[in-house]
Amino acid sequence: MTATSEPRLKITYATLRNDNEQLHASYDAGLAVARGELGAMHGLFVDGGWRPAKETFEKRSPIDGSLVGTFAKGTRADVRDAVAAARAAAPSWARTPWLERVAVMRRMADIISERQMELAALMGIEVGKNRLEALGDVEETADLIRYYCDQFVANDGFDHAMGNLGDTTVHTRSVLKPHGVWAVISPFNFPMALSGGPSGGALVAGNAVVYKPSSDAPLCGVKLTEIADLAGLPHGVFNMVSGPGATVGAELQENEGIDGLLFTGSYEIGFNGVFKTFSKKFPKPVIVEMGGKNPAIVSAHADLEEAAEGVMRSAFGYAGQKCSACSRVYVQAPVYEAFLEALIAKTKAIAVGDPTDRKIWLGPLVNAKARAKYDAAIAEAKRDGRILIGGEVLSGHGSDLYVAPTIVADLPPDHSIWREELFVPLVAVARVESLDEAIKLANDTIYGLTAGFFSDDREEIDHFEEAIEAGVIYINRRAGATTGAWPGIQPFGGWKASGTTGKASGGLYYVQQFMREQSQTLVD
Repeated sequence: MTATSEPRLKITYATLRNDNEQLHASYDAGLAVARGELGAMHGLFVDGGWRPAKETFEKRSPIDGSLVGTFAKGTRADVRDAVAAARAAAPSWARTPWLERVAVMRRMADIISERQMELAALMGIEVGKNRLEALGDVEETADLIRYYCDQFVANDGFDHAMGNLGDTTVHTRSVLKPHGVWAVISPFNFPMALSGGPSGGALVAGNAVVYKPSSDAPLCGVKLTEIADLAGLPHGVFNMVSGPGATVGAELQENEGIDGLLFTGSYEIGFNGVFKTFSKKFPKPVIVEMGGKNPAIVSAHADLEEAAEGVMRSAFGYAGQKCSACSRVYVQAPVYEAFLEALIAKTKAIAVGDPTDRKIWLGPLVNAKARAKYDAAIAEAKRDGRILIGGEVLSGHGSDLYVAPTIVADLPPDHSIWREELFVPLVAVARVESLDEAIKLANDTIYGLTAGFFSDDREEIDHFEEAIEAGVIYINRRAGATTGAWPGIQPFGGWKASGTTGKASGGLYYVQQFMREQSQTLVD
């Protein structure tokens, strides 16, 4: 239940408002609960039970370095036990009538929603998300699971009668069946949505899951696991092994008991380390969701205040630590200076600090590795371009992970900042003469995740929609030029190096990826 007696708020990235007093009162109550849960020891979840580990690691908050908890450092043997448990449980779960699986998964989604305030507060402490971003992440998790349940209902369990060429003695059906056991390896930046979403899709499809949370967000992983168990998933159907990628992740990739694997993370690891190496004896399904170098284009016919707001939100929301973050902006020459003026003004107004505070919009980077990447990018930007605002570490906030949101101009067109995914609050801006030039530059990347466009000209909009190479596009979106998808509203998935399947999460074709088709012909 939420912390107030009022009806539960419907939370999405687009509808959240910082002036909602009921929301803040509920969050504050959840924050008090969350703080009481910090510092505990957490084990692994295998075959329906929690087990301690011989080795552990600490997770500390990027906000102030305080202890979030101590977590089990899983071994290859732990993963093998989890896989064995999943393989033993998978056949019975697959035979469970799909409406019963849907009922269990809907219970899981409802528990997530009921605990949204506590979970969002824990997420804020653990990975540095502000109140609204964290609340959106939690509720998106629940809605992803609900949406995949809805898809099962809409498709009658993915069991469909086929034609018979006029012979009424022949009856053929197309049936989608689960593969067996899926591994889900999740990132830190959406620690609930990019864990519960894919796990929920695999589970409702009838698969068992072995889940590895990010070591930067292990407590979110523990909480998701507790909720899966509370929802009534049979023992062995959902297992969680925390720990480093070099052991836990490697065993999941190499273990022959894994029938399918979903990885969300960087292109370097996702493509070279997972996609190319997962299948050995025969092809297996592998879903690799990778990064982006997402552009926004501002036309001379744009509403500049709207464009500046949308770019600011997408470039600096969660400190740019999103695969959908806007990191490149191409602005037509007649409005270039005016757009920059508006973007700089909005960036100056960003409140930086402890993200669990209602007044704060931008929190810290997640860890020292991210801070080092920011430092390196700033050094390059100072050397090769012009920093318009930002470019510094901010002191007085309790840790050295708070950095200034940064706007860079005058970089050479072939500079690495235009091409490399940085995952820090830095956006590069360039002047262009035409829309065609902007689209050409926007498409000149290995990635194709999200893209934004601002224009009031219908012909320009049509041209952008036709020519841009991205799986998710937004036009004239103040709430975020390139960010903010929602299940059943904006399917989220990338083209090119941003994804391997072309099927978007929260969309019409996603849950089918966790199944394979069987054609069944019966002759009377």
